[in-house]
Order: sequence, then structure tokens, then C-alpha cells
Amino acid sequence: MPLLRPHLPLSLLSLGLALHSLQGWADTPVELAPLQVSDTLASDGYAAKEASVGGFAPATLLDTPASVSVFSQQLLEDRQVRLLSEVLQSDASVGESYAPVGYYENFNVRGFELNAASSYRINGQTIAGEQNVALENKQQVELLKGLSGLQSGVSEPGGLINYVTKRAADVRSVTLASNAQGERYLATDLGGWFGSERQFGLRANLAHEDIRSYVDHADGTRDFASLAFDWQLSAAASLQLDAEYQHREQRSVPGYQLLAGSALPHGIDPSDRLAYQPWAKPVQNDALNLGGRFEYRFDEAWTGTLSASRSKVVIDDYSAFAWGSENGMQAHFSAAGDYDIYDFRSPDDPRRTDETQALLNGRFAALGVQHELTLGASAQRRTLDQRPYYNVLVGSGNIDAGAPFAAPSDEPIGASQKRLDSRQYGLFFSDRITFDEHWQAVWGAREVRLDERTWDETGEPGRHTRQYQLLPNAALVFKPDLDTTLYASYAKGLSAGATAPWYTSNAADILAPTLSYQLELGIKRDWQGLSFNAALFQIRQEYQYARPDGAGSFTYVQQGQQKNLGLELGATGWLTPDLQIHASAAAIRARVQNSGTDAYQGHQAINVPRLRAALHADYALPLPGLALLAGARYSASKYA
Repeated sequence: MPLLRPHLPLSLLSLGLALHSLQGWADTPVELAPLQVSDTLASDGYAAKEASVGGFAPATLLDTPASVSVFSQQLLEDRQVRLLSEVLQSDASVGESYAPVGYYENFNVRGFELNAASSYRINGQTIAGEQNVALENKQQVELLKGLSGLQSGVSEPGGLINYVTKRAADVRSVTLASNAQGERYLATDLGGWFGSERQFGLRANLAHEDIRSYVDHADGTRDFASLAFDWQLSAAASLQLDAEYQHREQRSVPGYQLLAGSALPHGIDPSDRLAYQPWAKPVQNDALNLGGRFEYRFDEAWTGTLSASRSKVVIDDYSAFAWGSENGMQAHFSAAGDYDIYDFRSPDDPRRTDETQALLNGRFAALGVQHELTLGASAQRRTLDQRPYYNVLVGSGNIDAGAPFAAPSDEPIGASQKRLDSRQYGLFFSDRITFDEHWQAVWGAREVRLDERTWDETGEPGRHTRQYQLLPNAALVFKPDLDTTLYASYAKGLSAGATAPWYTSNAADILAPTLSYQLELGIKRDWQGLSFNAALFQIRQEYQYARPDGAGSFTYVQQGQQKNLGLELGATGWLTPDLQIHASAAAIRARVQNSGTDAYQGHQAINVPRLRAALHADYALPLPGLALLAGARYSASKYA
């Protein structure tokens, strides 16, 4: 198993000037509130105080017994981010799993890959993750690191990402932007309250982007529109509706593979697009996300919530793809840099997720202790239709000499078939028990009923999984001071099985769900404008990988176990009145046991570096509204 070593120990992520948005001119005079001066910082800046991804309602990060990162609206705006990868690069626990230019991104967290079927949410509602979710209408992005079985049912052990949308507000803004490649970007953010009692609210976001990539032949376009509607029906009842649509098209850029399976390519030009063919088309991705939430407050202590959502993604992919060498006989580039060129086609590829949930939240005292109780039920359905894998060898190229013209394949594309129908139903509860000012216990469980059917590429029935799983979660919390929290927690999770990649003998097979387990110790502290956190964790899950069968062939299997032991450190907030930071470090020991393949045993797992570190800083210059931003990220060597 080859070991990849970085050429530079530190890479510059960004260095630029950020002009903070200016308030629009009012049409009528504005009466200013009296000025109050204090010794506290005027803004929380990057240090968000609350998140909902760790439970079923917004809760303070300090009191959440889990490792949670929040990327605030100020951070999103200051860094002018367009993609989730640009957001998550500030967190050292996150690495890219498969995130090429021009395609939808995916990530690994704590050394485990996220799953597009279950790891991404908008306002707490699961979405089809095969999309690059637009950020123009997002208030903040939340990352729960580790198991989330109680919160979401079937999900990956690495973590959960939740996007929080902007709500109605009196705002009118226009953003224009460009970059060194000549990109053109235009976005508007409009909102306000109306009605006789200002009980109705709207927030609309529009964006158009002419994408100009640093890679040749990889330009594209993106159009986005969203609408958020708020209705305060009464003093006790409210309704929130969200709709967003995005069309994105851009040529996907294949990555480099190891030479002869062991050596890194050297002297390559980052702008070169491997396997370029003029007949290849941009990957088109159309995403529609709908969500609704009704909340009723029975009294000061009890609240009921009903929510529903639908998320649908349709992908059209006609790509020229570089992979392997020697006419499909090798799963890597040749020693001389030769590679095979494939005509890959996957048109009209739809994925859909529908979800409903009912919650009852309340506070009460019993047996001399305080309780914060959540009771809930949920139902979710995910469907996937696909055509048979179309990946035809049409030619070859070289990383130095480029790719000659190769005629596209004339083989017909097969008919679309239903491949997956996965339904899960859940009953759950969570209870935070406060014994006194120092001690708390948080415990809960979700009973999951999973009914999942698969079909092969011809439409023949495959696996039919029916199972019940109880997913418990428990934590003990100690607060020596109001600004300090220590916790110990245990969690069990259920993860969806992965899909076998195209180059394996069982290509497109969807494997059975697997169980995962986590232990975590953590400490958090808020101190003088900074929020500190540290977590020590262990996660175990069944190992899924492409097992070599000899002669360049592979079979995708579940065999053995991956166990990750890690330490995370983080700090966010103000170092001085003018300087704020977002810093983190993560050390992970990831080992595979009993995989049946010697090459995978006894060393770090694939694509999991032993150490990562990230730092992002924002320094306010003397000129009002002007700041200097810089960031850096370090990654140790890793196996590929």
C-alpha cells in the first residue's frame, strides 16, 4: 500500500481582502438607540453559540455533549464561499473523500466517509446529498462529528452536516464578484415582513455564476433561486416553508492515480484536464429541496412540531474519464504515466428523499430533578433509479503528452431501472436530566424499523432487508463552572451499505446496512471571547472495500472492522479586539482488522492522515469594513 507524502508541509488556502457588507440607505429617517459602552466584544464573530444538529432543537454548544463545529454567517460571507469544501477546510477533522472539480462533493469526517443518502440535512431534514448545496440562502452550516443514530436514524459514523436557512428579515443586498480566472458572479438577497401585524415574512435569494475553473475545459454555469416564507399564525403558532432550486453544469475533472501503483506523479500542470475529449459533455445537476415546519407552543414549557420535506436530484453525466492502464488490466496509471480513457454515461439519474417528523418538547420537574424531554416519531423514504453502468474503454492518453482524440462509443445505453427503495421508521426520545448546578445526564434512544429493497441493473430483485435496531445514546455531563463543560458519552449507530464501484465484479450492488459504535470524552470552555474544545474518541464499524481478487480484478465486500482512535482540538473566537480565528487540529489512528487482505492490515487506513491542522484568521484593518483574511491547512502523509 503506497504512502503519499506532501511536497509542502503547509499550503496556503486563502489570502485576500474582505469588504464587509454595508447597510443600505433607508428611505425614512431612523431613530438610533442610545449608545451603550461595555468591555465585551461587539460581535460573536466566528464563534457561534447555538446549533440544532446535536439534538432536536437549538441548544448552546457549551451544553451539548458532542463535538460540534458551526460555521457562522459572518464566516460564510467574509470568505465568499460557494462550495461546502471551502467551508469545511477550516475543520481539521474533515477531509475530502471524492470531491473533483465539476462534480458533487463528498467528505470523510473522523476518518469515515459520509453517505449522500443520510449525512446531509437542511433545517434538520434529510436531503439527497448528491448535490453541491447552494450557500446563498444559508444562515450557518453545522457539523456534528461522530455518530448520530439518535438524531437521524440510519447515518454514517463520521458525522452529520446540517444547513440552516436564512429567515425573513428586512434586507436588500446585491453581490458582484469575480476571480483570477475571470469568473462572473451575481447574487441578490431580498426580504421583509408585511401584513397588518407584520405576521408574514419572506426571504428570497437569487444567484447566477459563470464558473471559470483553473483547469482547462472545466468551465461551467450555475443558477440558483430560493424562497423562505414565515407566517406567525398566532402568538402560539408559526409556519415556516422553504423551497430552493439549483441548476449546475460543469465538466467533471478526473484525478491522477499512482504511477505503477506506488509512485506520485511529478511535474504535472494543475491546469491540465486528463482525458479531455471534445464530445464529452458537462455534468448537469438539477436539485430541488422543499421543506415545511409547523410549531405550536402549548404553554411556556411544552412545544409541538410537525415537519415534512422532499429532496430530489437528477444527474446527467456524459464524461471522458481517465482510469487505470493497459486496456483495463491495471487499476492504476502505468509507470510511464499512461492511462486508459473511458466513455462514461449516466443520463437522467434521479435520487429522491421524502421525510416527515413529529416532535414534542417539554420541561418539567420530577423526583427532585429537572427534565428537558423530547418525544418523536419519523418516517423516511429514499428511492434511486439508475441505468446499467456505461463505462466503455475508447482509448488511452499520457499525463505528459496529453490525450489524443478517441472516438466515442456507439454502444446503446440501457433502460433506467429502480435500484433502491429504502424506508425507515423511527420512534425516539431524549431526556436531559439536571441534578444540580454541576451534574447533568443526557440519555435517549431511537428504535429504527428499516425496510430496504434492491434491484440489479436488469430490474431483477436483489436484497430485501427487514430489521429493527435500537440505537441508544447516553452522556454524563459535569460543569465545574458556568463556562466549562466536561462530558463522557456512548452511542450506537446504523449505517447504509455502500454501493460497489463500477470497476468491481459486483458493480452497482448496494451492500447491507452495518452497525457502528462510539465512545467519546470531551471538554469545552468559553473564555474571554474564545471557545475552546477538545475530544477523545473511538469509533468502530464493519469495513467496506474493494477486495483484490488477483489479475487486476476486485470485489466490493464488507469484511473485517475499521477502528479509529482520535484526538480533536479546536479554538474559535477573538484573540484581540481586531483579530479572530478559527483553528483546529485532529490526530487519528485508523486501523483495519481481519479484512482478509494483508496489504490493508497493520497500518493507517486509506485516505486518513495521522494528523491534520487548520487555521483561518480575520484581522480588521483601521479602515471600517476592511479586513485581511488568511488561512492555512496541513495534512500529514496518507495511504492511497
